[in-house]
Amino acid sequence: MKYRGVLVMVFALLPAVACGFGLGEEGPPPNATVVEVSANSSLIPWLEKAAAAFNEEEPETAGGRQVYVVLTSADAGQAVTDIQSGTVVDLWLPDQQVWTNVLAREGNAAFQNNCTSVASSPLVIAMWRPVAEALGWPGRDLGWLDVGSLAADPGSWEYYSGGQFGDVLRLGHTHPGLSASGASTLLAIVQAAESKTTAVDVADIQQPIVQASVGAFEGAVAWFSSSTGTLAETMRDRGVQFLGAAVMYESDVVNYGGGDPDVVPIYPFEGTFIADHPACLNEGSEAGVREGAQMFREYLLGETAQQSAVAHGLRPVNEAVSAGAPLDEARGIDLSEPQTVFAPPTTDAIYAVQELWQSARKDVNLVMVIDVSGSMSGDKMESVRQSAVQFIEQMGEDDYLSIISFSTMPQSLVKFQRVGDGREEMINTVLGLQAQGDTSLYDAIADGANLLSNTGTSETTNAMMILTDGLDTSSFRHDDESAVQTLSGTGATVFTIAFGDDADEELLESMALRANGNFFRGDEASIAAIYDEMSAAFGGIVGVGR
Repeated sequence: MKYRGVLVMVFALLPAVACGFGLGEEGPPPNATVVEVSANSSLIPWLEKAAAAFNEEEPETAGGRQVYVVLTSADAGQAVTDIQSGTVVDLWLPDQQVWTNVLAREGNAAFQNNCTSVASSPLVIAMWRPVAEALGWPGRDLGWLDVGSLAADPGSWEYYSGGQFGDVLRLGHTHPGLSASGASTLLAIVQAAESKTTAVDVADIQQPIVQASVGAFEGAVAWFSSSTGTLAETMRDRGVQFLGAAVMYESDVVNYGGGDPDVVPIYPFEGTFIADHPACLNEGSEAGVREGAQMFREYLLGETAQQSAVAHGLRPVNEAVSAGAPLDEARGIDLSEPQTVFAPPTTDAIYAVQELWQSARKDVNLVMVIDVSGSMSGDKMESVRQSAVQFIEQMGEDDYLSIISFSTMPQSLVKFQRVGDGREEMINTVLGLQAQGDTSLYDAIADGANLLSNTGTSETTNAMMILTDGLDTSSFRHDDESAVQTLSGTGATVFTIAFGDDADEELLESMALRANGNFFRGDEASIAAIYDEMSAAFGGIVGVGR
């Protein structure tokens, strides 16, 4: 099983999965009927306001109990996993209703039969305005295959961009197993390659020309995320040199794309998908809770909430509400687009395209650098061991892993080994880590960089993960400048974790950002989530179809 990784970056923010919105400091009132609502991240800016307004009105069921909404953000694939794992959801708002069928295939058919669209938004290629204009927008039509080709061909990119936006066009999209927009991105490329607007089937996805088109696009992707919200925020915060274009919803462009320069939506001329955001009732919820969930859905369809949806970049479904600013030309919005809409995908296509994605992505060459100095003893070391083991379990057969531990001196425990040939050995190595001694951080970084220099190729994604809880105390071959210089020479993507308050956060953050990676602050409570984030960023075995 391949580890689905091309050159990817870890997410800038931990996802909002399992984070409640709309709760006051004291939580819901006593004896309230609490409605658990899960929605994809592109709806959250709107639904946060809507849930707060709904709760403030203190609506009551026919039986006289106050209804109180608690909102959680989870993109479609993640929501499927969460619900199957026991997360209580009374009203689910995925991108498209096909995801209720995916959940049904996974064993839960409770959301299939009572769904109503509450807003819509087309899938677009978000692009910085100067980049789009350099490519001829808005006068020139751009498509899925055009953008993929530009990203894959540095020569063409330099010709059109004039070299002002970096050596390559860096693309991003979401993880297909966690986010519907990621699966839709791949399916849109299939639709474009097949020149079809009707739903593609498994046979279409297996066509060699289709697989070549998806492979070319995916081979040029530089970053992907667990959600469109995180993707859009990261694009905005880190600028054009980090990410020149990314696939998200039109509403994400409105919510996160402002600034100077701003981000505009490109409507691919081949066509695209429309997220109609169905609000689906859980037929297994208690009757009073179902009543409360339906009340909130009806509230979302009302004129006030629909006007708020427009203000947050969503197209209304209530015919009494018109789409106006910010859905306007000033933001690059064209309400006459998309002129071609792809038919919603089938459940079989959702699974099949993820299998195609697995084979389309580059294998990863990863060096894991772990602090095992004495200050890491106890719960710190145990939490790191367990989190690293889970990460290794989610790697693909054809990925390569190296493990360097460091205390008074660095020690290479695993050197460039194919995961499929030694997964259990790697896991046992991590489980055997013991904390003792001083901290040779700089020497360990340099050793990892040298290993990457000797093993990295253009056929693999080269990356390093560095975790430490303290300052360097015992390196004798390198200082901070020489270690960073050695690492910079590899061209690898770098992810760093400051575990606790005593680590050199400035150095770790600088290394990660300079290498187009990311920096995390971690502790015993958060380290597992951080490793999960990094696993997903590398295309790990997470979400639907994994």
